Amino acid sequence: MNHCLYCYEPLEKSLTWSQWLTVEKPSVLCSSCAGTLEVISGKRCEGCSRSWKGKLCLDCQQWRELGDNIEKNYSVFHYNDALRDMIRQWKFRGDYVLREVFRNELQRAFKKQFADKYPRIAVVPIPISENRMQERGFNQSLALADMLECPVNQALGKRSGENQASSNRKVRLKRDNPFFITKPLKQTALIVDDVYTTGTTVRQAAQQLKLHGCPAVYVLTIARS
Repeated sequence: MNHCLYCYEPLEKSLTWSQWLTVEKPSVLCSSCAGTLEVISGKRCEGCSRSWKGKLCLDCQQWRELGDNIEKNYSVFHYNDALRDMIRQWKFRGDYVLREVFRNELQRAFKKQFADKYPRIAVVPIPISENRMQERGFNQSLALADMLECPVNQALGKRSGENQASSNRKVRLKRDNPFFITKPLKQTALIVDDVYTTGTTVRQAAQQLKLHGCPAVYVLTIARS
């Protein structure tokens, strides 16, 4: 690959020592595009990865009071304008190969936060409805899960309905659960999705998993909105 996957400018063909000594793949973005992405660093909420000085942000405190059904969400990037545009181009314009932008950081987060701690964790992508699959041609969450290089459990299905991303927070929190179980899991699960916004989507998915025997559910996402 000799061009940036996002702006198509030529890439510098230089390998770092880490790329020589490990299986990490070289960057697929030019230095300009790569510089627009912000990895979440410093203090973060232990529940949702929001930049936060305390243990839990106010939203997560409310979720815990209601009886939260996820252990935590770990997000890699801040959902800034640049990342939002990349995700839109990837999901809604069918530029599937753009998933490679997230590979290295996603694999690193998975290994450090989950795989090393829970070696038998089951990776579960958020499903999309049949209608959405026909429109888009691929499931972005499954595309991310496949990059973790471990078995993927498609334990959930989704009924057709209004796109969650187009709904405001109040509507999303009140809607009926669109997910259903296709294969019960009796082990700790890791839900994989692209963006954590209110947390409603992953909690609805986690609810179904737990109702059918899953003991604990964690979440890994590209970005924290």
